[in-house]
Amino acid sequence: MRIAILAEGAFERAHAKTAIGLLRYRRGYVVCVIDSAHSGRDAADCVGEGRGVPVVSSLAEAHGLGADTLAIGIAVAGGKVPEAWYPMLEEALRGGIDVVNGLHTRLGEVPRLAAAAIAGGARIRDIRRPPDDLPIGGHRRHRRGSRVILTVGTDAAVGKMTVSLELVAELRRRGAPAEFVATGQTGIMIAGSGVSVDAVVADFIAGAAEEMVVAAAERADYVVVEGQGSLAHPGFSGVTLGLLHGSAPDVMILVHDPTRSHLKGFPELPLRPLREYVRLYEEAASWSRPPGAETVPVVAVAFNTYGMEEPAAREAVAAASRDTGLPATDAVRFGSAPLVDAIGVRR
Repeated sequence: MRIAILAEGAFERAHAKTAIGLLRYRRGYVVCVIDSAHSGRDAADCVGEGRGVPVVSSLAEAHGLGADTLAIGIAVAGGKVPEAWYPMLEEALRGGIDVVNGLHTRLGEVPRLAAAAIAGGARIRDIRRPPDDLPIGGHRRHRRGSRVILTVGTDAAVGKMTVSLELVAELRRRGAPAEFVATGQTGIMIAGSGVSVDAVVADFIAGAAEEMVVAAAERADYVVVEGQGSLAHPGFSGVTLGLLHGSAPDVMILVHDPTRSHLKGFPELPLRPLREYVRLYEEAASWSRPPGAETVPVVAVAFNTYGMEEPAAREAVAAASRDTGLPATDAVRFGSAPLVDAIGVRR
């Protein structure tokens, strides 16, 4: 697979979440990024990831670099594929280039694109299309002896997927069998499997999470579940709660962006102190447990300090540890070892 990432007019950190994930964790498969506004630049100079990956202006240039897959690289509010991109998508499909789409629009149901795929012998992969036979959750627990770690957030889009992947990498470095459970479009593109829980009918979110976790726990002793949204976010809290109850974690890791002052998209809703989020998640985890059950603890805090100078980032991490009494780190910048230590896995 040789991937061209489509991010036309949006190749910047605010909108290119999927592109950044692919550039960081699937760099070897990416041949270019398509965005005419940044053509001629290096991807890393635009978003801080993907050194050596060129930004080009057209599908023809991407094809010339050997691209056989076009991956939509943006993650925007509402999750709609821009209709202005349809001509390029149609051209790609007619030319035999597969299209991988992580947004809510189901491109396989767009007649002109479906016809183009048939004509070109290409495939459309709508990542957010959930399975048809999901169960209602709450009926099965993961294998005895396995441990489930769920990343939870103070807000949406703070880096829960990144922290999850860094955790899995560190666990494996220590010789601990670990699996990543992808629950969002970018995670699925990176892992190659998963269910985008924000596209699942509400009654079955917990069931989708439960099914993935139970299966992963048969393969690994440590199952790291990619969190979604935030319990405090008015728009995404339903997905967060369903994922929390369905995954039935043994421990949680709180993820936070210290540069934010309010919830994403809600300037009138300031972020709470970190210790309040710890309490919020631990209480919510108890709602699906029998009376007297052990607390499901938040064991560490993971920061996303991108854009902060290193001294300020280190102080923010230290302040979080003082505020919560928990280990804290930026898993990308300073390493995920303190998080894995907090889980209880020895070096």
